Amino acid sequence: MPASSDAPSSVDAPPTAIALVISDVDGTLVTSEKRLTPATRAAVRRLKAAGIGLTIASSRPPVGLRSLVAELGLTLPMGAFNGSTLVAPDLTILSETLIPAEAAQDAAGRFAAAGLDTWVFAHGAWNLTNPYGPYTDLERRTLRTEPNVVADLVPLLDHAAKIVGVSADAAHLEACETEIAKALAGRADVHRSQAYYLDVTPPGSGKAAFVEAMSRHLGLDPARIATLGDAGNDVPMFRRSGFSVAMGNASPSVQAAASAVTATNDADGFAKAIADFILPC
Repeated sequence: MPASSDAPSSVDAPPTAIALVISDVDGTLVTSEKRLTPATRAAVRRLKAAGIGLTIASSRPPVGLRSLVAELGLTLPMGAFNGSTLVAPDLTILSETLIPAEAAQDAAGRFAAAGLDTWVFAHGAWNLTNPYGPYTDLERRTLRTEPNVVADLVPLLDHAAKIVGVSADAAHLEACETEIAKALAGRADVHRSQAYYLDVTPPGSGKAAFVEAMSRHLGLDPARIATLGDAGNDVPMFRRSGFSVAMGNASPSVQAAASAVTATNDADGFAKAIADFILPC
């Protein structure tokens, strides 16, 4: 399936009535400019009117979800840091899993050796040593917060919820993902959340676990949960949900893992997925 598709594929409606939609955020729910379009807002209102719940599972820290709660009226628990931290709509931490210290230290060392800028999310803050590094301005706009600039990230590695390796060289970061994921296998989850971000998060506590947590929280069969996403870190939640939709901007491998494919995030793919697959006329 072409990764640039702007038209939804011809897929039948989900086999079981959907009661909950879990959406990724960046690359899925929002545009490349980090905006919610009028069509997306309307689709969320349609879900609410139909009695279908909506929540989000994102690589963002809790603070990066605040604006979405306000703009979309979200009322269910959300998954931050790829689902390893559960937060209430008021951003109260409901549960939190940290990266094992030894794995965090190993990841940071490998990032440094690979020439990646490193960010450590710990103690509720976005921590870094270089406030002018690649994509720091984008992250400021995305999270609507400023980083905490420190002289040394090492003391934070014992308390890290997420570590990010940042590079403008997408091919190099893809190679780093393969190598570092193999090195940290079983000790941490390693996925690119964007072409320029390589995320290290706690092992086994990603978006698939968030699907399971929401299934338990709402007493829902996972078959009644639909998931939407665009990146490799979304594939595990595709596998745990009853129906999954990949964005048109997703890679071919991510599209192949989903039940259906919609338009890109810059062509109202989220809204089209809701209309075509979740709430078909």
